[in-house]
Amino acid sequence: MTQPAVLDPEQVAPLGEFAAVASPTRRRARVGRWLALGFLALLLLTAVFGPWLYPYGPTEQALLDRLLAPGARGAEGRLHLLGTDALGRDVLAQLIYGARLSVSVALCTVVLSGVLGTTLGLYAGYVQGRFGALIMRTVDVMLAFPTLLLALVILFAVGPSFWAVVLVLAFARWTVFARVAEGLGRSAREETYVAAAKVLGCGTPRIMRRHVLPNVFVPLLILATLEVSIVIPAEAGLSFLGVGIQPPDTSWGLMIADARPYIETAWWLVAAPAAAILLTTLCVNVLAREWSRSR
Repeated sequence: MTQPAVLDPEQVAPLGEFAAVASPTRRRARVGRWLALGFLALLLLTAVFGPWLYPYGPTEQALLDRLLAPGARGAEGRLHLLGTDALGRDVLAQLIYGARLSVSVALCTVVLSGVLGTTLGLYAGYVQGRFGALIMRTVDVMLAFPTLLLALVILFAVGPSFWAVVLVLAFARWTVFARVAEGLGRSAREETYVAAAKVLGCGTPRIMRRHVLPNVFVPLLILATLEVSIVIPAEAGLSFLGVGIQPPDTSWGLMIADARPYIETAWWLVAAPAAAILLTTLCVNVLAREWSRSR
């Protein structure tokens, strides 16, 4: 008779060590995911309800309270948690209103670019043909241009505004969705559920809408999450260069631009919006990474 295999204790030990290492790694990933989710939830709640809860306005000036450090009190005894700028405006109030505008630009841009790029990309990948090839050659040409440079040229020509920034960034970023959707649509052509739908007599539009899109929706949603972390710094860069959001509106990039003359004497004017951009981008990337791993 064949003797049952007996594990050597020296061979079992490394497995235990691997489990001991993997468990803290998973716990750290779980903690990071919840921290990122908590920060983004706080950011959204602040952007929505902050203007009604915080007593200061972003354009409220008090020259006697100019360039106050974080935690200082003004001439009237009012506390400024993140200090004030050169015009005595509360930095936290500007940060709150800037969050509302920056998040709005990012979400509107991702929705517009996602719908356009996914529609054209799925058509090019699933239907193919001459029009599909033309779409992908257009994508190749547009991907050769740097996003920020393309946005600068267009905004300089049409003039800066909220919707101009949204449309320009959406026009510059739809190609990313089209490239990914084209690959997903091309692979979906060979799937069994597509062949079954064809046998049942479903037309191409119905197959794409009812069968292909639901099966490729999650990868595109992860891509949209990553795009938010790209659009927010892009909008901040455009506002910093003077072709994005314009006063009296407030955005994080515009706050950094206004703080340039005081970067050595009032560090908090740059640190607050820069930290907001950094943390938001980092948390969105963490969530997208964990989401993609859990699929």
